[in-house]
Amino acid sequence: MGTYELNFVMSDFEGRLGLLGKKYTAVNNVLSCVLGGGATVIFYLCLYPLHLKGKWQMVDMFFHGGNAQRSSIPYYTMFLTFWCLVFLFIKWLKLHNQRRALSIDVIPDNPGYVVSRMNAHDIISAIHAKVFMSEHYMVLWRMECALQNLDHIGKISEVSSVLKDQADTDAEFTESTYTLPKGLIWAIPVLGFIGTVLGLSQAVGGFGNVVASGADLEGLKNALSGVTSGLAIAFETTLIALVDALVVQLLMTFLMQKEEEFLDQVARLCYRKITSKLRMVDLVEQMEETDPVFKQ
Repeated sequence: MGTYELNFVMSDFEGRLGLLGKKYTAVNNVLSCVLGGGATVIFYLCLYPLHLKGKWQMVDMFFHGGNAQRSSIPYYTMFLTFWCLVFLFIKWLKLHNQRRALSIDVIPDNPGYVVSRMNAHDIISAIHAKVFMSEHYMVLWRMECALQNLDHIGKISEVSSVLKDQADTDAEFTESTYTLPKGLIWAIPVLGFIGTVLGLSQAVGGFGNVVASGADLEGLKNALSGVTSGLAIAFETTLIALVDALVVQLLMTFLMQKEEEFLDQVARLCYRKITSKLRMVDLVEQMEETDPVFKQ
């Protein structure tokens, strides 16, 4: 394996952990969940010494209990947040690994070089000689599909169709890899709203008990003051969730843009390396058929 210019097992993040790396930029959901849980634990271990001092509300709001009787919803919110962040980070690493395949030179840029049925198999062999598990790299696999079609069928006119169909398939697959983070981004603010509803129920319920007990005006004032402070505590969970969802959404949008740019790079490279050279083959074949001298 050391003789390869690019080794998927050694360069892919999941492969380095001893796992079978998923296709292209797809991420192992279980792995991202476990690492997200570990990141959540580290986050709370860092905050816990500050929480013990009890001086900062912005720190205490991440913990349950206390005098304010905060709920445990922030724990779940932060877990989903870190799960999503780890997922996007792994995806970014895998995208970086996919970009490395763009620099693998298997087809010369020489304008005079022609891709045909005669050398299609040799090009595929060159890909396998330079890259281990080349089928896990989008650009190389797309080239292989086109070259295999050319090698087996021999119809140059169909190669462009194969590349286009594969490009559409890759775009759909790439879109599907964002299903999990999109679901997590939806769930994070929902958890925040749930925590707020729980806090509102507790605050209003306490005030209702005071009213039912027939308290005097001073007692009602104290109870109402407790309700307003309880409302402030209740909305902390929504604040945490909305900020987390905003940050994760922005990062995911940035990564999606980068992946779209990568898809464009793959399409341009396939055109430059294969499609543009196939057109020259069409010209050569046409001249051979119409010009006996050229054929000789």
